[in-house]
Amino acid sequence: MGKKIKKFISFYKPWITNEEIKEVEKVIRSGWLTMGPKVLEFEEKFRKYIGAKYAIAVNSCTAGLFLSLVSLGIGKDHEVITTVFSFASTANTIVHTGAKPVFVDISRDTFNIDPSAIEKVINKRTKAIVVVHYGGRPCQMDKILKIARKYHLKVIEDCAHAPGAEYKNKKVGTFGDTASFSFYATKNLTTGEGGMITTNNKKLADRLRILRLHGISKDAWKRYSKGGEWYYEIIEAGFKYNMTDIQAALGLVQLKKLDYLNEIRRRQARYLMENLKNVPEIQLPIIGGRVKNVWHLFPILIRPERMSIDRDKFIKELNRYNIGTSVHFIPFHLHPFYRKRFGYKKGDFPNAEYVYNRIISLPFYPKMRREDYDYVVRAIKSIIKKYKK
Repeated sequence: MGKKIKKFISFYKPWITNEEIKEVEKVIRSGWLTMGPKVLEFEEKFRKYIGAKYAIAVNSCTAGLFLSLVSLGIGKDHEVITTVFSFASTANTIVHTGAKPVFVDISRDTFNIDPSAIEKVINKRTKAIVVVHYGGRPCQMDKILKIARKYHLKVIEDCAHAPGAEYKNKKVGTFGDTASFSFYATKNLTTGEGGMITTNNKKLADRLRILRLHGISKDAWKRYSKGGEWYYEIIEAGFKYNMTDIQAALGLVQLKKLDYLNEIRRRQARYLMENLKNVPEIQLPIIGGRVKNVWHLFPILIRPERMSIDRDKFIKELNRYNIGTSVHFIPFHLHPFYRKRFGYKKGDFPNAEYVYNRIISLPFYPKMRREDYDYVVRAIKSIIKKYKK
């Protein structure tokens, strides 16, 4: 391959410019740091961007998922169906309500929940379905919503990977009863930490606003701004899940750039697809299907049957070339907690295990240069050449 790059290509770097820094500085100098006018502005602009009637800013996608479940009445003795292939928060939030997460397998090509597997696990305790738009590619929402309507189930969209993604020309975050977005540092739109719930249901929106801030009848902005009243009442035993104006200031700038940054991701994905399409030792992400993928991740599957090394060794080899990677994700049924608590075991979800044993998330973000991608491609081909059977 030639001389290795000395500088490490990290798995991710956020797109932060002086514009974001100046807006955050303005908020800090204003003296109003917590939830206030910037949060309200961010909610309104994000709502319009997604096409939802209501948006409620929170401090994480995890908080958004949990509050969504609570607001929909999910609790003890209930079951919630979700994908077995996602990050901890998707399943943990179900557990925290007192309900049981019921996992189903994924499609081997999209890595999204397999709609055909959902109906098989529905029973009288089933109350909701949580779908995850994996890596920025939307799920098959038509099929999922048809099942939900048939059995009178609620639908929650986990849009952590997918701000701006579309299914049949409609943005994700508008299909379910609620949806939750992540603005974590590695996401397509970042506020450092943070999240947003969207819904078209006014009653849900009103309750979500109360639940996110201690269950009180007025938020701090309304109580402490000019003309506000100090008196409030606790309506529910709520939580401390609100966003700050510092985060919202960052988010407002990022939101303006989101379509531009997502388009960069699409161009980069096309470039990688073109340069890796003739490498039979790996499987590339699927494209098409009337969806607009926002490419939060660029995952490849290696084919160990064609090489003398497995996925873990392949990652170590990439690290030798100073290339950072990750694995998204370890299926829930392989984690100790879910095995011990709910009796899941290895072999329960063969598609998820097949993908997990082969998947590598390559470094992928708008700040990466063309020469960085060329280097990653050369490294992959060099490793394959070395270990090809």
